[in-house]
Amino acid sequence: MRRLPFLLLCGLAACRPGAEPVDAARPPHAVRDAVAKVYPSEKGSYAVTEWVAGLDHPWALAFLPEGGMLVSERPGRLRRIDATGAVSAPIAGLPKLFVDGQAGLLDVALSPGFAKDRLVYLSFAEPNFRGNLAGTAVARGRLEGDALKDVEVIYRQQPKLSAGSHVGSRLVFDDAGHLFVTQGDNRVAAEAAQELDKLQGKLVRIWPDGRVPDDNPFVAREGARKEIWSYGHRNMQGAALHPRTRQLWTSEHGPQGGDEINIEKAGANYGWPLVTHGIDYDGDPVPGSIGRSAPGMQDPAYVWKKSPAVSGMAFYTGQLFPQWEGNLFLGALAGQALIRLELDGDKVVHEERLLGALGQRIRDVRQGSDGALYVLTDDADGKLLRLSPAN
Repeated sequence: MRRLPFLLLCGLAACRPGAEPVDAARPPHAVRDAVAKVYPSEKGSYAVTEWVAGLDHPWALAFLPEGGMLVSERPGRLRRIDATGAVSAPIAGLPKLFVDGQAGLLDVALSPGFAKDRLVYLSFAEPNFRGNLAGTAVARGRLEGDALKDVEVIYRQQPKLSAGSHVGSRLVFDDAGHLFVTQGDNRVAAEAAQELDKLQGKLVRIWPDGRVPDDNPFVAREGARKEIWSYGHRNMQGAALHPRTRQLWTSEHGPQGGDEINIEKAGANYGWPLVTHGIDYDGDPVPGSIGRSAPGMQDPAYVWKKSPAVSGMAFYTGQLFPQWEGNLFLGALAGQALIRLELDGDKVVHEERLLGALGQRIRDVRQGSDGALYVLTDDADGKLLRLSPAN
């Protein structure tokens, strides 16, 4: 059979392979001789240094044990940034992507055994055959130089229902080696978040090779997808393990109002779209909603009445900021801030917003091995910022 041109198969310009050549007026580059700017906070001043500029809507970063980091760009590029801030050309070998709206290349995570196996995990929007719809997928490949080798897709949503919205996604390995994948409801199919035969609106737990753990909560339920760990989620774009309890915490976009932090429990129903603290974008109640709480559905650990549009998140456990030890940090897109939350056990007791003076959408935050906080801004001229003590 004659092979059809790739663009004909995809149908849309949004469907394309990863790591395509970059034609940008201002390619990513290290910011040489950057001067740190000092900002006040409730617990002392902190310094912000612009480390890298020119990233195209960067989505996530993962620190390499040999130094430097990998950074994903949503349009479909993965780059290596070394300890000096020098930025590599796009890493070759990425899978085919659906790039449109919120969809594209998303999270990047290293295998727990990366020092030996060199495996890199990527979550991304994967196109269907026609290229007009997408679903969240996870691929892994072995990093060799500036290329991924032996790339394989270990997880994919079927059917694919997203036209470019609400795809998630974050990747977190737990202490037992399971891989958690956060996802969205694909927006046009919000009711799918309550349907156990579909993967939209679900947190899934798999083994690193894609196999399903025998103790997943729906393994024995007929008609349910065995990968599911919890359900009733709208759009989870942040996830991190609590440093003491080792439970998975996730952040979730509400509609208009009702962004959430959830502490994930096996088999739990988090309510969407039946239960929500938000309203629809036209000001009316969310179609089908029955209130803010309901029997048998898990209440969020924390809710924002006005949506900051929460994204990546990280618990701080470093030594550079002892005053922030144990705090939870989240990026805010619409809120254009880095949110700092103080905790008393599992309860949020105080909130502060940082970086507001920058006027930037914050996509991700991670703690580096040096104890600094590293932040990505979501923009066509996206930045990698480093937060350190003012002194």
